[in-house]
Parts: sequence; structure tokens; C-alpha cells
Amino acid sequence: MQEKMNAVVLKDEGKFAIEEKPVPKIKKDNEILIRIDICSICGSDMMILRNPPGYPAKTGITIGHEMVGTVLEVGAGVTSFQPGDRVVCDNNMPCGQCYFCRTGHASMCEHLKCLGFDDDGFFAQYAVVPDSLAVQIDKDIPLETAIFTEPLNCVMSGANKVRLMPGETVVVIGAGAIGLYFIQLMKLNGAGKVISVEPTEFRREYAGNMGADVVVSPQEADEAVKEATKGLGADVVIDAVGFCIKDAIRFARSSGRILLFGLNMAATQEICQSQITRKDLTVYGSYIGTYTWHNTIQMLANIPMKLEDMITHRLTLEEFGVGFEAMRDGSALEVVMYPNGRP
Repeated sequence: MQEKMNAVVLKDEGKFAIEEKPVPKIKKDNEILIRIDICSICGSDMMILRNPPGYPAKTGITIGHEMVGTVLEVGAGVTSFQPGDRVVCDNNMPCGQCYFCRTGHASMCEHLKCLGFDDDGFFAQYAVVPDSLAVQIDKDIPLETAIFTEPLNCVMSGANKVRLMPGETVVVIGAGAIGLYFIQLMKLNGAGKVISVEPTEFRREYAGNMGADVVVSPQEADEAVKEATKGLGADVVIDAVGFCIKDAIRFARSSGRILLFGLNMAATQEICQSQITRKDLTVYGSYIGTYTWHNTIQMLANIPMKLEDMITHRLTLEEFGVGFEAMRDGSALEVVMYPNGRP
């Protein structure tokens, strides 16, 4: 086993570096050592690297939280995993003791820590995690499908809140990776029409390929929603961007549902609260994934989705900067990296 590894480290606001770090070692009985076989750049990683940050993270940590890996070693107390198992990992570490953890709302844990934000994440060749964060995934699922498990798990959790009825009309604001997951998931849940609202032509093309029935720019959206819903408005509106609640209120029909999923802590908006009241809207917030890992893995194993088609860049870990720039300038959609080389 090598002693050193490469990792992507947050150096300062808006700055990263590829550094050599010691390969982490198992220190507790409940920990497992994982070789990172594939990892991917998430929109929240881009938020970390904004200046000022759109999402806070601890300077000096290894960033990244989406991965698929192989178990190499297990601690003395680990019984659920063995060397050779393929795993994905939840990067969120709730305390298990606070009010929210004990009442089934672990995503709201008062002491929540997140790998890739508060502690070392997965843009590295190896990682050590508590066994409670790992979830076994079938080796028959291709790596470039399995890598979507963590973000898709979060989207599944949001979809579980709106409880779509077959035939309902959905507006998805934003056609980045998260928006494209929602488009596919809403169609699989029986949406009658899915309307994608996206400013860039590059992503609008992907939205159509992923199953959106109507794809429009923000400038065309009001008329398109009105036409598609015979003037009623959409049954469900999903903001996959993080600062479009005013648009969501406008697109939703009276007594409709709004799901606020995108996250940008640097963005603020003024809204007229009476519009929510007068339209009798139900507004959901959805933060990370809760209790949907099993369903997500079962879906990836059994239901065809166009996930691999979303990958625009396949890179080494050392090429992180290439992927970062492509994500920043809008020429990338899904960027995956192979820290230990492509199989």
C-alpha cells in the first residue's frame, strides 16, 4: 500500500491546489478504508470555490463528496463490509443524538458535519469513513452510472415530498445536472408534461434529450407555461437553481406545490408573501437526501435512465482544474474523475 496520495485541497476562498497527502489510515473500529474508483464534481463544489463562497467549507480539507469506491480494509468492529465490496457513501454525518436525529429528520441535525465541506472528502485516491456512511452497490452497475447515486439520492428525497400524481404538469427551473435528474424522475413518476426552463442553449438541448416535453428560455417561459397548462399554471414547480422562488410562484397554479431544491447561500430575493397566501401554495424546502439510498440504488439497478449521456468530461484527478473551468464557463454538464486511473 502506497504511503502518499494526490488530493484536491481547498486553499482559500476561490482557490484550490492538487497536493500530496498521506494515505489515511483506519483509527477506529467502525472505519473502512476505500479506494476511490470514480468521483464527480457537483454544483455545490463549485459554490465552495466561488469568491465569496456560495457555500462554506473548511480551508485545508480535501473537497468532493460524490464517489464510488472499493473497500480495501475494515476496522475490527465492522461486520457489514469486507475487502472487495463496491460502495457509495453518504457524506453527511449526523450526530444521532439531537432532537432532529431522534425524530427522523437527520438532515436537520444540530451538529451535522459533511465530508468535503467540514472534513476531508473524496477528491483523492483514498478515503477513510465510518461504516455507517457507506452503502454497498452492485458491481454490475457500471461505474459511470453508479457515480450518480449520491446526487440522485438527494433528488429522490425532494421528489418524495411533492408526491407527483400521474398526469400532472411539472416545471423544472434550471437544466444543470440536478434539473436533468428531476426531469427524468418526474417523467418516470408519470408526469403528463415536463417543462424545462433554462437560459443556455447547450443545456436546453440536454433537457430535451432527457425527456422534457417543452424546453424554453426564461424569456419564453411565462407564455409556454400558460399554453401548456391552458392558463392554469403548473401543478408542481421545482427550482433546481437556488434563487428562482419568484419565478416558481408565478409558474405555479393556485393550490400547486413548489419544491425549492437548488442551494446558493450568496443569493437573496425579495418576494411578495401574499402571492403564496392568495394562491394557496404549498412550498417545500429539500436539503440533501434522507432515507432514500436503498430506493435510489434499486432504481439505478432496474430502471433505465439516461445518466451516462450527461457526462461531458472524463478526467484524471490531476486534471480537476480542467473540469472546474469547464463547469464554470458552462461548457460542462457532468464531470467525472478517475483518481486511480480508468479501469
